[in-house]
Amino acid sequence: MDGSSGLLKFYSLKPKGSTMTTCAMTRSTRLLVAAAIGATLVAGCTAVGPREAPGAPTPAPSQPAPSAPTVPRDAEPPPPKVNLSGFPLQYRQGYADGCASVGGVEHKDAARFSSDMNYRTGWTDGRALCGKK
Repeated sequence: MDGSSGLLKFYSLKPKGSTMTTCAMTRSTRLLVAAAIGATLVAGCTAVGPREAPGAPTPAPSQPAPSAPTVPRDAEPPPPKVNLSGFPLQYRQGYADGCASVGGVEHKDAARFSSDMNYRTGWTDGRALCGKK
C-alpha cells in the first residue's frame, strides 16, 4: 500500500491563495482593544469616596463607645436559638456576646477577645449569624 491511498485525508483550513493569517486583527482593532484594557486598568485603580488630606487631624468621637458589663468567666450564657451544646463554655459565652452586639452596643470582653481563641471565634460567629436575621 502506498502513501497516497490512505484512509484519512487532511484538508487545509486556509483557502489556496489566501493571504489571511490566523490572527487577523487590523491595526484599528488592536488599538481599540488596547484602549479598552487601559481604561479598565485606570478605572480599577480609582479611589471610592472622599479622601482626607494627609496629616489632617481625625475628629475625636463625641462620646466613648458604651461597653457592656463584664460577665464572670465561669458563668453560663443565656441559651441561644441554636444548639451549641457541643461547644466549649468560652465559645458559648463569646457567641452570646457577639449576638448581643448586633443591636448597636458592643458586648465584648477585649482582654478575652485578644487572648482566648474560643471566645473570639464564638463572638465572631455570634455577631455574623445573629446579624443575618
